[in-house]
Amino acid sequence: MPTSASPTRKIAAIGAVLALVVAVIAIGVAVGKAVENGRDTAASPTAPGAASVAPQEDAGQQKLYDDLAARTSRRTAGDPLAVGKPDAPVVLVEYADYQCSFCGKFTRETQPALVKKFVDAGTLRIEFRNFPVFGADSERAARASWAAGRQGKFWQLHDELYAETRKGDALAEDKLVELARTAGVPDLAKFRDDLGGPAAAAALKKDQDEGYQLGVQSTPSFLVNGRPIAGAQETQVFEQAIEQAAAQAGKSGKHGGAGAGK
Repeated sequence: MPTSASPTRKIAAIGAVLALVVAVIAIGVAVGKAVENGRDTAASPTAPGAASVAPQEDAGQQKLYDDLAARTSRRTAGDPLAVGKPDAPVVLVEYADYQCSFCGKFTRETQPALVKKFVDAGTLRIEFRNFPVFGADSERAARASWAAGRQGKFWQLHDELYAETRKGDALAEDKLVELARTAGVPDLAKFRDDLGGPAAAAALKKDQDEGYQLGVQSTPSFLVNGRPIAGAQETQVFEQAIEQAAAQAGKSGKHGGAGAGK
């Protein structure tokens, strides 16, 4: 009698679980889809039936989330698009678009509370991914945020962009330069060059490719140590997910991950 499943059956089982998680992400994040053709098109993230934190999973599903976290959590020291210790036990990865009103809601209402409660305590690291889904204006804003990061001002420009919902011409290059000035970007000529340069395009493509490979289709979309959260949920939903992930990390003895401290 064989002592383990055949390789074919193992591959089939892994494929089925991966398909399940991709479906969870693709369906769940749909409640956070926002700002298309000049108006919000998404259901409220707090609407009845909206997905939030998944219930406790079995060991196989937990391993899958651990694997997803290892794939998506970059943990690069000095990453200008991240805040928090590289070896923090929990990493929240956000895929967002600068024309997305629910992304702005998360930035204004939830992220500051998470930074104060978890990032400052060394429990959480937040890593931002530029995932523009609303066309050229969103892509330009994404490149601008990356360019600001080259001068250590990513989060300052990020917060300016999300201070209100900006669409279309509000994200023209000249407007972005003025926002960069307000955000304290010191060298605006370099900012313009970086915004339009090949390195910005490559960085944007890297983030987009990562999201598409996971099945992300709309924004905002989040992974908390590999576990998906749908849309800009209430702050307590994120707090619960972070606390669960921290407890799981402590139980498994995992603090930090691949790439920590780079």
